[in-house]
Amino acid sequence: MRRKILVIEHHDEPRDDLASLYLPELGFVPEWYRPFAGEALPELDEDTAGAVVLGGAPNVDQMDQYPYLRDESRWIEQCLKQDIPILGLCLGAQLLAHVLGASVAPHTEGAEEFGLYPVAPVEPGSAFVPDHFFAVQFHSRGFEIPKGAEALAVGDLFPNQAFRYGAQVLGTQFHPECTLAILRRWQALTAAPWQQPGVQSKAEQDRLAAKHLDNAQHWFEQLLGDFFASPPSSSA
Repeated sequence: MRRKILVIEHHDEPRDDLASLYLPELGFVPEWYRPFAGEALPELDEDTAGAVVLGGAPNVDQMDQYPYLRDESRWIEQCLKQDIPILGLCLGAQLLAHVLGASVAPHTEGAEEFGLYPVAPVEPGSAFVPDHFFAVQFHSRGFEIPKGAEALAVGDLFPNQAFRYGAQVLGTQFHPECTLAILRRWQALTAAPWQQPGVQSKAEQDRLAAKHLDNAQHWFEQLLGDFFASPPSSSA
């Protein structure tokens, strides 16, 4: 019975992201790994139901500075070869795109996204995200859609917001795992890019979070259950 979800982290933070909180409610057992702290990435076995690669400040074009990202890329390749369902969020999605041969690069005009931004389905009326959907963003790079992948969602500053590669690979540029507590931590960072073009003011972030964050969280809970296909109960 496949019950284990491997969660790959890029910072030493509380495990209060919605992936870590929701997966146990769906019947899965999350296991967290910290390659940035020197931990080895896990072996894939018959109990592995999937993987979630979280976001983080390092970038795909900084692998010389953060060599563990190379290890993650090779590990992601093994997940793909073994048909392990893998969900990438922000940096996680960029790593997926990179492994699949797509480019990951800064905005051509130096813009960044930090706040809550509208995300729309590529095809109007499609079920990937609902109408008037806003999601948390915090990134300075964006990905191209890999060859053979399906673009699922679009944005304004960074057009490519989500893609699916086959049935087992899904990446989102935005942060559906983000809670209000996480957003508050990000707002308090000394490295928060308040002066960069494209970044929302704190007041605007707070206004949009009050209006849209609950909706994004409910959407993500449904996505996790649909993507990983909830396992049978332990009593089955």
